[in-house]
Amino acid sequence: MSFKDLAAKRFSCKKYADIPVKEDELTYVLETARLAPTAKNAQPQHIYVLQSTEALAKMDSLTPCRYGAPVALLVTYKKDLVFQYPGGAYDSGAEDMGIVGTHLTLAAAEAGLDSCWVNNFDPDRAHKVFGLPEDEVAVLFLDLGHAAEGVKSLPNHAKRKPLDETVTYL
Repeated sequence: MSFKDLAAKRFSCKKYADIPVKEDELTYVLETARLAPTAKNAQPQHIYVLQSTEALAKMDSLTPCRYGAPVALLVTYKKDLVFQYPGGAYDSGAEDMGIVGTHLTLAAAEAGLDSCWVNNFDPDRAHKVFGLPEDEVAVLFLDLGHAAEGVKSLPNHAKRKPLDETVTYL
């Protein structure tokens, strides 16, 4: 399957089957995310694998968006490892985790798993609930599993703006 086809195939799964994620599937997804490019190759990401009943309940206390996934990932970055933009007002943390998260979703699709990128949560509260180290910032949860029977992408999934609305040649 081409990269473009893979990118078009994956969708945000909103209901998962009661099928476990195999260890080799999970390892493949995590190893692929480990290869994600980050600013200055600092690799500031830290990924927490949530699979115990307790860890998943903590996630459920923060967001309604687990949708029954048997595994979820909490993606964070270490503040002291990100690139500081000139001027000091911005850093690469969110963009680095955007790249890591994209690798996670596409690797999951390639491995035959479904996923949903979750940003509907309060990062400060997640920090407290999970007892994250002080130097880490929570950016996203990623649900992982197998879609329940009959689950499809949302109706607007394939709707894309034309290039002339999103690209400007200078």
